[in-house]
Amino acid sequence: MADVFDPAQLRTFLAVAQTLSFTQAARRLGVRQSTVSQHVRRLEEAAGRQLFSRDTHGVELTEDGEAMLGFARTILDANERAASWFRGTRLRGRLRFGASEDFVLTRLPEILEGFRYDHPEVDLELTVELSGTLHEQLAAGKLDLVLAKRRPEDPRGELVWHDRLVWIGAERLRPDADRPVPLIVYPPPGITRTLALEALERQGREWRIVCTSGSLNGLIAAARAGLGVMAHSQGLVPPGLVRVPDRFGLPELGRVDFVLVHGRRRTAAQEAADALASAILAGGDRLHRR
Repeated sequence: MADVFDPAQLRTFLAVAQTLSFTQAARRLGVRQSTVSQHVRRLEEAAGRQLFSRDTHGVELTEDGEAMLGFARTILDANERAASWFRGTRLRGRLRFGASEDFVLTRLPEILEGFRYDHPEVDLELTVELSGTLHEQLAAGKLDLVLAKRRPEDPRGELVWHDRLVWIGAERLRPDADRPVPLIVYPPPGITRTLALEALERQGREWRIVCTSGSLNGLIAAARAGLGVMAHSQGLVPPGLVRVPDRFGLPELGRVDFVLVHGRRRTAAQEAADALASAILAGGDRLHRR
């Protein structure tokens, strides 16, 4: 067992844990895939445990890998705080950060709290909106950094993680194949709304909208009441709701990317935006692992 874990190997481990892909982790870190594999192998040797299980279907964290997540974050956070202290630099300025409604029920507040503790002189302004709206505000120069979903064809943004979209609803809900699918959706330009409608149209399935709300809590309330089904990230299924079983014949929704996107204009808040982006990438597993 090693006395000290290499921070570079820990950063690589976190990138793989969040993307569940050695290829995506290499792209995020700007290194070769062989370097990612080497870092993970050396970290596993240092720990004396297997951190990932790998097969032809993909990459998954082992039980020891799940434990390493917390340790890796703690070590890297301590390193960053020590480096900031001895550099003698303090970030300042106004940072306009947008997060999509998807993160309302996650541990994003913990990441933001840690950022504010590390950078008390940054004036952080948080906007919570639909992903589509946040992208529009970013393009208009109204935000400096956005954490949101992106459309499958959109190449912009730094990947935080991939996830699968699934249909969810109340456990007692039984969609009737002979009746239009009752939909609970965000208003336009909601990305999950668009993907859900496109999937139903491709299947030739009739649908009707039973609830529209710009608030995730509003959608959850309607779903818990059994009004209908909603498309949602598999890793962010709210308490009290379950995935609709495949036997009910609802169409596949595909995958969705959650990304960080910086504003196009260089602003005084750019260094603060870079620091917050690094904090989110380092703790990204907290956003979708309960």
